[in-house]
Amino acid sequence: MSGKLRILIVEDNPADADLIREMLPQTDSLHFQAESVHRLSGALARLERRDIDLVLLDLGLPDSQGLPTFHALRRAVPDIPVIVLSGNDDQELAISAVRDGAQDYLVKGRFGGDLLVRAARYALEREHLIMELREALARIKTLSGLLPICAGCKKIRDDKGYWSQVDSYITLHSGTRFTHSLCPDCLKKYFPDEAVS
Repeated sequence: MSGKLRILIVEDNPADADLIREMLPQTDSLHFQAESVHRLSGALARLERRDIDLVLLDLGLPDSQGLPTFHALRRAVPDIPVIVLSGNDDQELAISAVRDGAQDYLVKGRFGGDLLVRAARYALEREHLIMELREALARIKTLSGLLPICAGCKKIRDDKGYWSQVDSYITLHSGTRFTHSLCPDCLKKYFPDEAVS
């Protein structure tokens, strides 16, 4: 992973926001561009621009407290990874946050720059993998439902009205590859002298 990563720090304590910003290294291969807001409403407004790669979210904000803070943010931007930051070392809260979609839960004062950078990298990679999985599932769904098949040649008509062989259609939409053979019935039909009884 290299390049510029745009991070939004949602933290109402300016000293904590500055400390988090200082933990993010600026190297030749990885540059963190961090900005911060101190309210959930400010975060939601900022995220409307859709140019943030990762959110570091404090759950204790002036306009929102606890897990509902995460839920509101996640509803607004379900495709942006979120790492929850909290002063509360509550394992149940941490598990709930991760179960509900947070990429990680870090307790303030108990992590340094290395852990924060690693959590950020993993969060971005996991979110990327989740997006790939969603896309793959969407492609698989195109294979469900009614598919028009020619009664004579058994070709399938796609959504654009073009006809193609069944194996070509399935390969295009799922990545599955086929080998060809003859079943015993077709072997008897096409090569009666070769078929073994």
